[in-house]
Amino acid sequence: MLNIFRNIYFHKNFFRAIAVLTVLFLISYWISVLFFVSTILVIVLLGLTLIDTWLLFRIKEGILASRNTPEKFSNSDQNEISIPIRNRYNFKVEIKLIDELPEQFQIRDFTIDKVLAANEEEVFNYFVTPLERGEYHFGAANVFVSSPFKIVSRRYVFEKGAMVKSYPSYIQMRKYEFLAMNNRLSEFGLKKIRRIGHTLEFEQIKEYVFGDDVRTINWKTTAKYNRLMVNQYQDEKSQPIYSIVDVSRTMKMPFNGLKLLDYAINATLAFSNIALRKNDKAGLFAFSKEVGTMVPASNKKTHLNVINDALYNINTDFMDADFGYLYTQIKRQIRQRSLLLLFTNFEHKSGLKRQLPYLKSMAKGHLLVVIFFENSELDELINEHTEDLQSIYNKTIAEKFAFEKRLIVKELESYGIHSILTKPESLTLNVINKYLEFKSRGLI
Repeated sequence: MLNIFRNIYFHKNFFRAIAVLTVLFLISYWISVLFFVSTILVIVLLGLTLIDTWLLFRIKEGILASRNTPEKFSNSDQNEISIPIRNRYNFKVEIKLIDELPEQFQIRDFTIDKVLAANEEEVFNYFVTPLERGEYHFGAANVFVSSPFKIVSRRYVFEKGAMVKSYPSYIQMRKYEFLAMNNRLSEFGLKKIRRIGHTLEFEQIKEYVFGDDVRTINWKTTAKYNRLMVNQYQDEKSQPIYSIVDVSRTMKMPFNGLKLLDYAINATLAFSNIALRKNDKAGLFAFSKEVGTMVPASNKKTHLNVINDALYNINTDFMDADFGYLYTQIKRQIRQRSLLLLFTNFEHKSGLKRQLPYLKSMAKGHLLVVIFFENSELDELINEHTEDLQSIYNKTIAEKFAFEKRLIVKELESYGIHSILTKPESLTLNVINKYLEFKSRGLI
């Protein structure tokens, strides 16, 4: 009996009937015959309520359901949740699913309504898009079922307290991995770059065959054997490549609900996977006031999991970045010339000037690429039609900020430092493009 009181809810039709009966009783004050009619209708409503309650509660488990979630969420991507529901009643029922989503989604009115035939099973699917890394705690999956009478509803509760962790975007990582393996990177904007020249890793001297590059002919060996001989080179592999992620307060800025830090983390995971697939060594630094996370470069099969776990635990600390300390740690920890991809953000040229001595020092011993972001929200101000003085002021200031970003690129180029100025949503594409360009040119 206690279970019935806990899980019985009145359907909206019940309240409609009560409203109609109230009006009839009110009118019966002037038309006395309606009082008798209203009394009969109250008895009928009470009878239907009891019958409806009996129909719904006569079976202990009239509805079976479960929530199927992925093992982990892919941050910033659509993740599918499925809830299969089976109707064990021998009549058609109306289903209202109310799933208690994690508080990070800030959705308090999530419902799905469907009708299930007798003994029918159907899967309720929906998608969620996490914008933060961390733990996502689900509440209960509540299923409210109504019989054809639709007087009362019975609540079933399933899957209390499920938890799913949101990791850096592994969906994005797999997408680029698949495209790279099938040579279809150009479909998503990745450039196909012609390989130029050779690396310096000599393999052997072999006899010339048609199609070999004539520039590799070894004339001394050709004279010795009296036939054309060429030097054969192999691609240099296992080059150390470090993603250096700035976790200071400048990376807290959000675009489309996702922080710059999370854009950088997603790009780091996808890029590291491509680098490992090409037999290079991938490593990681995360820094602000000090270096908080350091993963040495490696190309072991399990190394991507190490990088993924490290990225999962990275968060901004709202401190200012100390590039001097970063340079000291790089000089101490990285002994071999490496490709350094520095994910940071400079809003003003003055901010770059303060860090430029350290960037120049890093670029002397390594191939440094400074990656920073365009403020894509300024595009709306720059492109809007100006009709008043305030709009002109706003547009002029926006253009000044955009122009200053381009000046930063020129400043870095003048000191031989490579850079990528990108919109946040294009970050992964541009980083992989730059990496492939360096590989094609034999710079790493």
